[in-house]
Amino acid sequence: MPDGTTGSTVPRRQLGRHLRELRNQARLTVRAAAKELEWSEPKIWRIETGQTSLRSLDVEAMCKIYGAPAELAQGLMGLAKETKGRGWWHSYGDVIPETFDLYIGLEEAAERLQQYSAELVPGLFQTPDYARTLIREDNPGVEDTEIDRRVHVRMARQALLTRLTSPVTMKVALNEVILRRPVGGREVMAAQLEHLLELAALPHVSIRVVPYEAGLHHGLLSGSFTMLRFPLGGDGKPTEPPTVYVDGFTGDLYLDKPNEIERYDGAFQAIWARCLEHEDTMRLLQQAARELRQ
Repeated sequence: MPDGTTGSTVPRRQLGRHLRELRNQARLTVRAAAKELEWSEPKIWRIETGQTSLRSLDVEAMCKIYGAPAELAQGLMGLAKETKGRGWWHSYGDVIPETFDLYIGLEEAAERLQQYSAELVPGLFQTPDYARTLIREDNPGVEDTEIDRRVHVRMARQALLTRLTSPVTMKVALNEVILRRPVGGREVMAAQLEHLLELAALPHVSIRVVPYEAGLHHGLLSGSFTMLRFPLGGDGKPTEPPTVYVDGFTGDLYLDKPNEIERYDGAFQAIWARCLEHEDTMRLLQQAARELRQ
């Protein structure tokens, strides 16, 4: 890596993307921004392409020139502190505000998602009632207005699946236990399973169930994870390296080293091979939904 760090490139790429967007919104060219900051143009380019770590004071100066809102500037300054880390973890409420959801940025830029979910329906597939149940359980004592806001954010993310231009391609493997756990009650869960059936009809969405009969499989060892792959640039290379995201209880983990990607890619292929075929998955979803409504 150009700046000598040994950790993940994710925080640098995320920081660069946000700063580039802010510069564009401010209608500043790279040359104009470099002049205002008294930096070289190559330095701005290296920052925006995630090739270098950055001090929080430098980010503060950039945000000031770009007219960034205070909350966003705070989040970017916290992110800058992570660009020097040897690994990439962020704990909400620490240096990065909870409202600054970094995963959303990666998700929006991705072309393909491969996901294994061991316990719950993935966020992009959740109904509002299912999502509200989870968010409320995870945030006891939080006011209804804040719960509603978080549900709205989760629902807004789902536009990735239905947008007219380049909807994200998804392959999702669900542990069968997810179908049997009535999150929010029987009616909410039945509606959630029926929603999965609707999504599975989309040409760019593949949903499979790992049945109980599969026995021991790689997903029981790896836990839930999402692999994000990004579109190719003009040079035929990915615009960003593949990234594995693991949603933790106290913090999130981002992995993008080649050996890590290879390990998780192998795990997903092994999990997918143990899944039911499409028709059998659809029949199982229909059966589970009917049983919940009886």
